[in-house]
Amino acid sequence: MTIDFTPRVQPTSDAAKLTNYHVVLSRPFDMEQIARDAQAQKRPRHTLWALSQMLGATLHKPQGYSVSLTDKILPKITGGSNADHWAMARDLSKKLTREDTVFCIGEDSGFPIAALCGGKPNSPKLCVFIHNIDRPRARLTAKLFDLRNRIDLFMTNTVIKADFLREYLNLPAERVCLVTEQTDTQFFTPGAASPDKKRPIVGSGGLEQRDYRTFAEAIRTLDVDAKVCAVSPNAKKMADTFPEVMPENMSVNFYDWPDLVQLYRDSDVVVISLKKHNYQAGLTTLFESMSCRRPVIMTRTPGLVEELIQEGIVRGVEPADPAGMREAILDLLNHPEKAAEQAQRGHELVTRKYNSEQYVEYIAQKLRSL
Repeated sequence: MTIDFTPRVQPTSDAAKLTNYHVVLSRPFDMEQIARDAQAQKRPRHTLWALSQMLGATLHKPQGYSVSLTDKILPKITGGSNADHWAMARDLSKKLTREDTVFCIGEDSGFPIAALCGGKPNSPKLCVFIHNIDRPRARLTAKLFDLRNRIDLFMTNTVIKADFLREYLNLPAERVCLVTEQTDTQFFTPGAASPDKKRPIVGSGGLEQRDYRTFAEAIRTLDVDAKVCAVSPNAKKMADTFPEVMPENMSVNFYDWPDLVQLYRDSDVVVISLKKHNYQAGLTTLFESMSCRRPVIMTRTPGLVEELIQEGIVRGVEPADPAGMREAILDLLNHPEKAAEQAQRGHELVTRKYNSEQYVEYIAQKLRSL
């Protein structure tokens, strides 16, 4: 397989043509089953299914394609993607034309499609959602395949990532789109605590950039039950995430979607304990908690989280500060009126501004404008 490194040259035409939309997944999800489960209130709705329905788009997933030797070699150079992503991109490169608009949910699927389709004379319009390009092999891939000239619109979810894209790839502002996170406010809703709840519960969840060592120290001596929704397939990799010895009042378990909603409802406080990093991990847990009208304590990170802390919607603590985290937990537990006011402000914000309907509509508008 030969990769064309020629910068893309777009043909011009006065004839209006019908656009064929495509949504490309990073993993082989069964979107139809997810939609059925969401309809039955077994899980939140998936935004990519909603987007595909809104646009009448074809869904593509990296599964079932014939994998070549080149497909196996390229991921070793580029990182992030795997052989199935490249096999899918190779297949799509034979079919996509300028009449197609493609939205890739991640660089793992988007970069191979850009590399193989972007140099075609009649290349499709391409939008890629960028999660983490500020790493060595991702930066190399962006330069090696001249992605600046092969991707029409870069989307990302933090100001820091957007600024990096503009500066590193020398992109004009209109080609970098900031899209904030969202949650399904029809699934994550306020509700009653479990009747068998015996004492205050401090909830938490997630794995990305999490610091459960600090969290464990913060709650170790408190008269609370600390419940964490987090299951790692690689315990060795998570060695610096969890404490060597778990406190007696702390448990870590997998929670199915309805059980996760109930965990939020049971939690007197939700704590999102993070390692120091320069992007915004933890937003999914943050918005789910606020959608369930729970007060949130969160490690300070630049961008949206810091803004919410300054506005008093989130209680901020410094990284690796168990004493500060413990103080914040006790303050909200001992002052339920303050906790309720903070929770209400967060709930109003997420239902007004960070709901999945607005998120899907915004992305659809951007794709239609390409």
